[in-house]
Amino acid sequence: MLYDILFESAWETLQTFGKNKNLQMGMIAVLHTWGQNLSLHPHLHCIVPGGGVDESGAWKNLRSDGKFLFPVKALSKVFRAKFCEKLKDKNLKEYTKIRQNLWEKPWVVYAKKPFGSPKSVVEYLGRYTHKIAISNQRIRKIEAENVTFDYKDYRQKGIKKQMVLSHEEFIRRFAMHILPKRFVKIRHYGLLSSTWKREKLKILQQKLGIQTKEKPLSKVFQPKCSCCKVGNLVTIATFDLRGPPQWFLEMSQSQPTPKK
Repeated sequence: MLYDILFESAWETLQTFGKNKNLQMGMIAVLHTWGQNLSLHPHLHCIVPGGGVDESGAWKNLRSDGKFLFPVKALSKVFRAKFCEKLKDKNLKEYTKIRQNLWEKPWVVYAKKPFGSPKSVVEYLGRYTHKIAISNQRIRKIEAENVTFDYKDYRQKGIKKQMVLSHEEFIRRFAMHILPKRFVKIRHYGLLSSTWKREKLKILQQKLGIQTKEKPLSKVFQPKCSCCKVGNLVTIATFDLRGPPQWFLEMSQSQPTPKK
């Protein structure tokens, strides 16, 4: 539930700023739940186009000077308000206890500079879409009672350190990051949603003069005859290690012998 609130709050925040410019925005969001030391640290990595589509379906760039798409401090305040409001609507008992803590500290929406090329976008997505909480490379030692692994301490400018946890604590921390079954951790919104792209993306690309490469038809693999190397092999039946079943042997014997 909290992860859903995180997604919804992020998209509604972006929509709010987009509507102020009368634009339909888009977003790809990827959920991460861990920190370097396997602690619970839910956050989203979001890719947002540098503009949007107006009511006529025309593309409009919001900024061309390389600065932030929207004011970061304003984004942070609106996001906090939407997130807290959704927690309150869920009637969580804990909300009254944590309400003061949620509002007394400033929230930060971390914004990076624009990517330099589509290739950079693909590389960024590739790093974050299929990661797990910890890779085998970071695990240095597994002993009878403890597990030792590397991590970066971002509170000290990313200094590399090592952490030692008991087997039980290591498994407990790792298990916190196993998402519920059928939970969607990568979500597409607005003009990057599948519905919008299916209906309107080609029209927008034509207006912008973008030539897209058509995907080549995949060739169906057709094995060749091992004898003549020319004819195509067609699978009639497959057998396990015990060999052909009785029905196949009977069928084969009933076939007329080809004339030489």
